[in-house]
Amino acid sequence: MLIRKPAVIRSSEITPEPLYRERRHFMQQAAAILGAAAAPGCIEAAAPKKAGAALGPLVKSFYSTTDPQNSLKDISSYVNFYEFGTDKYSPVRLARNLRTRPWTVKVEGEVKRPRAYDVDELLKLAPLEERIYRLRCVEAWSMVVPWAGYPLAELIKRVEPTGKAKFVEFVTLHDPDRMPGQRALFGSLDWPYVEGLRMDEAMHPLTILSYGLYGQVLPNQNGAPVRIVVPWKYGFKSAKSIVAIRFVEKPPVNSWQKSAPHEYAFYSNVNPTVDHPRWSQATERRIGELFKRKTEMFNGYARQVAALYAGMDLRKFY
Repeated sequence: MLIRKPAVIRSSEITPEPLYRERRHFMQQAAAILGAAAAPGCIEAAAPKKAGAALGPLVKSFYSTTDPQNSLKDISSYVNFYEFGTDKYSPVRLARNLRTRPWTVKVEGEVKRPRAYDVDELLKLAPLEERIYRLRCVEAWSMVVPWAGYPLAELIKRVEPTGKAKFVEFVTLHDPDRMPGQRALFGSLDWPYVEGLRMDEAMHPLTILSYGLYGQVLPNQNGAPVRIVVPWKYGFKSAKSIVAIRFVEKPPVNSWQKSAPHEYAFYSNVNPTVDHPRWSQATERRIGELFKRKTEMFNGYARQVAALYAGMDLRKFY
């Protein structure tokens, strides 16, 4: 189960051990972000509304992988977004009707400063970074995506979670008129789509609020106007088109876990030793490549995140 922590320390205040070891790199990254924040007009210029518009100056992140990136065409034309259809191509066509302005994200629950943010206001809370991340989907395919966003921890610190906040729940837009997949999948998934993270996972600097990719505003089919990206977990954990972020005491039941608990669990860490009931997760095929490759534990981010799960049976808590 979860590792016990002293009751007097809030989970949002605990620094994972790998980050302590990488302190020098972390401080270098922080200095780069501060430098970007000091640049005249940097953050103010980072709030274009139209998909495909340039996001402006981006800080290059230390946490980026050096793996070759997939093309923008790959990333924006082969997607999972069940609110617009179960195949990989329908979201490109059907998401065109999604209006991403005005858009409000409510932050609520066990926080001292609950409030509703206009998405453009939320975008301006911190300088945007380019994070080149591997994205691993449960169907055994993967991509390398240059996301644009900032650590979710920046928002969490501002709203000040209480001592009862142990988990973070993400609620996505429910609008069957603009998201026809929510009508087609009625009875299969309980809308709105819900996902969640443990507080230390949400606070980890690899977890980001993303507003774009390839230096551009997010295309609708990729989760506009704002989404979560958690690169060491299977892709369905990275909630898209978020309208609420809730801080809660108990683990939220995510949508796929509720729909098929024998196939999907809360943590959903990329783990080649734990197969999906209907297929192996030991190998994956990166989009654009002919041959499969071995799946890496935690999607290749074990050095950064393994300490979060010390002492846990990851075959039981999959």
